[in-house]
Amino acid sequence: MAAAATLGVGSFYAYGRPHWVPLMRKIQGRETVTSVMQRYEESALERLEPYFKNASVPLPPRKITLLALKQERKLELWVQADDESSPGSYTFIRDYDIRKASGVAGPKLREGDQQVPEGFYQIEGLNPNSSYHLSMKLNYPNLFDLKHAVSEGRTEPGSNIFIHGKASSVGCLAMGDEPIEELFVLAAKVGHENVRVVIAPRDPRLKVIKADPKTMPVWTPELYEAIITEFRKFPRPI
Repeated sequence: MAAAATLGVGSFYAYGRPHWVPLMRKIQGRETVTSVMQRYEESALERLEPYFKNASVPLPPRKITLLALKQERKLELWVQADDESSPGSYTFIRDYDIRKASGVAGPKLREGDQQVPEGFYQIEGLNPNSSYHLSMKLNYPNLFDLKHAVSEGRTEPGSNIFIHGKASSVGCLAMGDEPIEELFVLAAKVGHENVRVVIAPRDPRLKVIKADPKTMPVWTPELYEAIITEFRKFPRPI
């Protein structure tokens, strides 16, 4: 009987998070980045520590680059240590499965197209009160996106693109709860302004990415060439 009760409680904790976490937040009040760090920092860093130790990189690092691969549904975590002897040198830490990402290959063009953007982004801010557990907001549309939207007369290129928890998404990258806790904590530790995100339609280290002229804007080859060049800085993990 006791074993069954324990199993039931454990199952509710693990699989009932979408129900009990929002209820607890409503009871406890709105979260802050500080309160999230108090709750998740220790456990998130404990999970990350073996990866950083294996890579011989201090935790926390100085800067972070996240490489998002839409086709492969992978998010790679690369970090730059506080090592002035090798400025600009990044080290691979680990990758994460992207639990859900809507759309197809090609850049995001308008509100409601359900496309995950492609290009170069910064983390604009951390949201401790996300409906998707926790989230990190991308600066989409960036200047490149806005320039082409204006030139093409697109007045609503879209907004509110996040990397977040849970396993459902429309136009964002859904990572699951534990991964977003780790990424959120890392971003808070290094400063969200020191986290950049490069999103590619697929891994250009495996096969050159090419724009489809029938379905993609005329400026897409320019974007893809920049993405290909950037990925050369990050050797594909074995």
